[in-house]
Amino acid sequence: MHISTDNIQKFIYLKTINSQNDMRKLRQTIVLAIVTLTAICAMAQTAKKHEFRGAWLHIIGQNQYAKMTPEETRNYLVGQLNELKACGVNAVIWQIRPQADAAYPSQIEPWSKWISGTSGVAPNPVWDPLQFMIDECHKRGMELHAWINPYRVTSSKTDEPAKGHVYYKHPEWFVKYADGKIYFDPALPESRNFIDKVVRDIISRYEVDAIHMDDYFYPYPVPGVDFPDDASWEKYGKGQGWTDRGDWRRHNVDLLIEQLHKTLQEVKPWVQFGISPFGIWRNKDVDPRGSETKGLQCYDALYADCPKWTKEGWVDYMVPQLYWEQEHPRANGKVLMHWWNGEAYGRGMYYGFSVHNMMGNKDTRDTTINNQLGEKMELLRTLEHVNGVVWWPGYTVTANHKQVGDMLKKTYMASQALPPTYTWLDNKAPEAVSKISVEQSKSGTTLSWEAPKATDEMQKAARYVVYRFKKGEPVDINKAEAIVEITGETRYCTKSTEKGAFVYAVTAVDRCNNESAPVKVEVEIVGGR
Repeated sequence: MHISTDNIQKFIYLKTINSQNDMRKLRQTIVLAIVTLTAICAMAQTAKKHEFRGAWLHIIGQNQYAKMTPEETRNYLVGQLNELKACGVNAVIWQIRPQADAAYPSQIEPWSKWISGTSGVAPNPVWDPLQFMIDECHKRGMELHAWINPYRVTSSKTDEPAKGHVYYKHPEWFVKYADGKIYFDPALPESRNFIDKVVRDIISRYEVDAIHMDDYFYPYPVPGVDFPDDASWEKYGKGQGWTDRGDWRRHNVDLLIEQLHKTLQEVKPWVQFGISPFGIWRNKDVDPRGSETKGLQCYDALYADCPKWTKEGWVDYMVPQLYWEQEHPRANGKVLMHWWNGEAYGRGMYYGFSVHNMMGNKDTRDTTINNQLGEKMELLRTLEHVNGVVWWPGYTVTANHKQVGDMLKKTYMASQALPPTYTWLDNKAPEAVSKISVEQSKSGTTLSWEAPKATDEMQKAARYVVYRFKKGEPVDINKAEAIVEITGETRYCTKSTEKGAFVYAVTAVDRCNNESAPVKVEVEIVGGR
């Protein structure tokens, strides 16, 4: 049985009207409502210590950045990160290359117009949004995933590449499709090598936690118009023995994914590679392996064989875009959640949810509940191979669209969590922190410690977890509710105003989220802030 908070409140109100002269019945009603609400919250909030909780922050189409000064932009982004952290988010997927441009200083591609307002023109004064976001996310104990679009060069029919763009040096690498946009030709080795060069530059210069791509591979098809790759099909397709154009196009994308995987492994093997594909791979009426759906297929329309990439070990996590409502007639959310659960192949599997859609459709189990947040989160957490969620877009979470932020804070992501451990990249835990100390003042209690020493990059501490237990309580670092902070700094100021004796435990966590043994310290709190 699923009862909403709103219904409980209505229930209390009606009983109050009908029982004004019977205080005993009123008290019983209130107690029953409180017990029921508590049971609902307990059911909904399954505290998990390791769960990917991401949010996409896109810049394409976001005109606010070009209207802000660099200082205003930094203040705005700090506000976004603070609110996402408060909502339980532990990974930010920040768009840095929406259309063969750069939201960071680059010698390879021009500045993005979505940052400065004009393609190829740097913000004034010049600053580095990517480095800023890395620093601010890491300070908060959050991962920063650098989001790039591989092939798109322009975003509209009237858009043009900036002066000095590689498009003008090598126009033979590009094609213009019927949607009016310019794209790299995915069939060309030169295209793949250039995109690889961009990724290699990013991971060489920046301490990003992942390279992330969304659903745009070959472009979404214009009805009745094929992608204009006849020349490359003649040379690299038929010319090399291919007979099926679709298989050849998928092979072209496969080659890029495999090449980028090898580059990551070569340069920084701890950097993850994540893909967020369109939510339908294939429909079952076309392929017995497919899902019971009737929608566009990323395998056939975008030439992206996404499950293959995790199965081959080229990709570290998938975030299928499951933006549809649970009862959608052609792309049923429940069907797709179960289908993708079977396609993880030992890698990360997280689900992308549209906040607008989720908060705008009623719970299918109880239509008096005006959203599907609880329904989706509760199902997600029962699926064996799914261990995370990503919100689209993150701006709707920070804006508390239809109270989604409040519900995440209070119920579904109330306790902090670490992202999953990436054991296929590294499974060795770092050494413990050292020299933990306590300093008390009128403003509060501060814990400080030193990072563990490590020469192996894999074992260097990336963040720290602070746990809090009452004195005499077992120190169990598997208890997610005991986490009071995940931080990239080597200090923590207690937020508790509760007086008493406590044990704090601090652990070090490496880039793959392997966790050290805890170091404990007893603290007597005599007064709060």
